[in-house]
Amino acid sequence: MNTTGKQAVTSGRTAYEAAGSACKPHWQALVFDIKRFAVHDGDGIRTTVFFKGCPLRCKWCQNPEGLKAARQPVYLKNQCIHCGLCRTAAHNGQLDWIDGGPVLNHQYPGNFDAIVDICPAAAIRYDSTPYDLDSLMEKIREDAVFFKSGGGITFSGGEPFLQGHFLEQILKRCKAEGFHTAVESSFFADPQLVKLSAPYLDRIFADVKILDADNHRNATGHDNQVILENIAWLLNSPEHRDKVIIRTPLIPGYTATKENVGAIARWISGQYPDVKYELLNYNPLASAKYEMTGQDYSLPDHAMYTAAEMEDFRQTARDNGIRNLIEE
Repeated sequence: MNTTGKQAVTSGRTAYEAAGSACKPHWQALVFDIKRFAVHDGDGIRTTVFFKGCPLRCKWCQNPEGLKAARQPVYLKNQCIHCGLCRTAAHNGQLDWIDGGPVLNHQYPGNFDAIVDICPAAAIRYDSTPYDLDSLMEKIREDAVFFKSGGGITFSGGEPFLQGHFLEQILKRCKAEGFHTAVESSFFADPQLVKLSAPYLDRIFADVKILDADNHRNATGHDNQVILENIAWLLNSPEHRDKVIIRTPLIPGYTATKENVGAIARWISGQYPDVKYELLNYNPLASAKYEMTGQDYSLPDHAMYTAAEMEDFRQTARDNGIRNLIEE
């Protein structure tokens, strides 16, 4: 690896450490959602486990509740019955009462247990649940009957490799019980954690959002050197490359240009000519989650791309070397 590559990996690891203790080797993970009967996260009917914490800050993030590595409270406005009990239980600085409802202070350094416990409508709750290996396997086994028809378990996020030591161990357990396994990742991840988990994965969904390093940094907060190194390793590994599906989410103003799609297509097909590639249509529904988590959504309103526009992007990918284009 050249000097630039070494610096990039070091920078990447620093970002994981800054994101919180979730990246350290302990056998408990924070999970912000478990989606059952999922059909878009891999083969067959699947259970998708969403790990909390991500070192990237994509402007268009679809799961803002999964960004921060620490457990935090969320307020579900539509469930609130405006009883005021949270107000009486709150410590100084935990919330303000505005227009008949609570506004949580997400910068408060302590826990929110008293507020969460007293809310009769569960309108204030924590955004994630801690699981150890045994308790998460117990949840996964509840859906095992559905895996027999070609389904399995998918680990997503956030960024699952931010809790990569736990991910490796839970993957080993899933494979020991015969479950089909998949991961959805940005691959902004420690290369060693990727290499430890790869043998226990049957399907690998890898995001390549933007090929230009400066544009990637402007859109996500980091350049893409580590991402490209990890994906190049996967696509040049005979034992792993046919498991991989590269995905590009089409985001207006960021990723959804013919120049970007063409550049990605040339790069990934140059790594492996038979690479599988999928273009994901823009999802405009994520903005509703930002209010719940006390964050601001920065993208302007934009509709999903039409069938004709999607086909135009797909043709660009074909024209730039893609043989195996996945179309929904």
